Amino acid sequence: MRLMGTFLVAVIAGMLSVSGATAQGGPNEPVFVRVDLAKSVGPYTPMYRWFGYDESNYTTMKYGKQLLRELHDLSPEPVYIRAHHLLTSGNGVAELKWSSSNVFRLDANGQPVYDFTITDQTFDEYQKAGVRPFVELGFMPKDLAAEVPGISEYQLHYPKPTMGGSSNNPPKDYAMWGELVRKFTEHLVQRYGKEQVKTWYFEVWNEPDIIYWHGTEAEYLKLYDYAVAGVRRVLPEAKVGGPATTGPGSEKNSAYLDAFLRHCLNDKSAADGRPVPLDFISFHPKGHPETVDGHVRMGFAAELKAAKAGFEIVAKYPRLRRLPIVLSEADPEGCAACSMKENPANAYRNGPLYATYTAAAMKGIFDLEDEAHVNLAGMLSWSFEFEGKDYFEGFRTLATNGIDKPVLNVFRMAGLMGGDRVLVSSTGRVPTDDVLKNGVRGEADVDAQATKAERQAAVMLWNYHDDDLPAAPASVKVSVTGIPAGVSRVLLQHYRIDETHSNAYTVWKQMGSPQSPTPEQYARLTAAGHLELLSSPQWVDVRDGKLLIEMELPRQATSLLRFSW
Repeated sequence: MRLMGTFLVAVIAGMLSVSGATAQGGPNEPVFVRVDLAKSVGPYTPMYRWFGYDESNYTTMKYGKQLLRELHDLSPEPVYIRAHHLLTSGNGVAELKWSSSNVFRLDANGQPVYDFTITDQTFDEYQKAGVRPFVELGFMPKDLAAEVPGISEYQLHYPKPTMGGSSNNPPKDYAMWGELVRKFTEHLVQRYGKEQVKTWYFEVWNEPDIIYWHGTEAEYLKLYDYAVAGVRRVLPEAKVGGPATTGPGSEKNSAYLDAFLRHCLNDKSAADGRPVPLDFISFHPKGHPETVDGHVRMGFAAELKAAKAGFEIVAKYPRLRRLPIVLSEADPEGCAACSMKENPANAYRNGPLYATYTAAAMKGIFDLEDEAHVNLAGMLSWSFEFEGKDYFEGFRTLATNGIDKPVLNVFRMAGLMGGDRVLVSSTGRVPTDDVLKNGVRGEADVDAQATKAERQAAVMLWNYHDDDLPAAPASVKVSVTGIPAGVSRVLLQHYRIDETHSNAYTVWKQMGSPQSPTPEQYARLTAAGHLELLSSPQWVDVRDGKLLIEMELPRQATSLLRFSW
């Protein structure tokens, strides 16, 4: 969608009144966004700086190493990386939804043998890139997996359900499992140092409430006890937590998270009889896109409902309300490795819709955190890269063959914000309660979040709709007040993600969708994947601490206005 106007900045002496404005009444009626830098609504938690992926072995591959460095560079705060299969047996070669490290086996006498060669390669790359591991303790080594009726194979190859093999069975010896975790933690401390490792997070397993765990709830709680006891025996300061359950939108999944929290509050550890350690809480809210009449319709409401339900469960327990919550997978849907070739609804992943959805989700989840009075630390995007696949194949990724996709740029935008969140109102906002009930299916959600730090401020705006259909751009007027007294001019930088900005996918299609781009084409795609300014930076006059910015914001577009003085 092309911009239908030019970017205009106008300075006004008086404040623009929005009190009588109504929500969008038609394509020509402007949306008024009011930002008050003088009114803080809470800290801007850098919850955007968390990423993860199934295939831990991609970490050491060409584009995996490149992407890790880009993730480090997008945030002034440490970036955390979560990956599956750190303890899985195998040859260390990645497949879709599968990796392995072969850290554990039993010798001919039934004695444990440990080999950290492959995990060292993975964690060394994290160190070289300057990112921090969010250590997911899983899955079960082949020689340690208990027998479970009906499960005979260790590894199932995609498109079979890869979590259906005995790699997701309980241990046949819980003490041996706890000792494996202890040895692994001990090795990490020896190799990377206590001071580094105590800044990491250790999470036990992944989604034990579904087929990622072939045991009972009680067996998972026992697995957790032995795992965190193993970590803490080496590093008493380690941050341990879980249960990494799926979104608690259903009664069953809510009950699993609740039972885990009650276990940690009330029970004694099966491993050592002590209180059960819990330093953070994790679960996974997801959306649910579909195709309707030939176009993609996102399921934004599902993700927010799951986050809200999880926050409410935590908030029931006064002793847990201030514990950090990490949404250790928070995404528009649940299968990163299912390309749009398999599911046409996943076509949203290549273009600006994925970025705009993510911007709206960040604001929505911040709002739900505020409402529940809990402590959200992270909103982890389960997205990385798939080595050796077609360009723009439609996986849930941040980059394709080293070319950044539009969604990566919304995280770059988020990294340019900081300090305190400040008061924002928008006449184009779809209220959270309406989103929870109906999604964004009527009027578009034209909204913003804003921050203020020392001598700078930022406003992120978006024009989001669940239905990926053409629409006229929104006319948006952003009034900014509360600029400190004595400031007469501010430097304004306006970044944009849309069909023609910060979007290598559009450029690739214009090239004819090459699967073997020339060096010149590749260089152009690389440049197009970076975060792009909509216009040149400009100095703007301020009067009485106020200014007004007018723009046209296309459907499924995201803007960042960054001010400094």
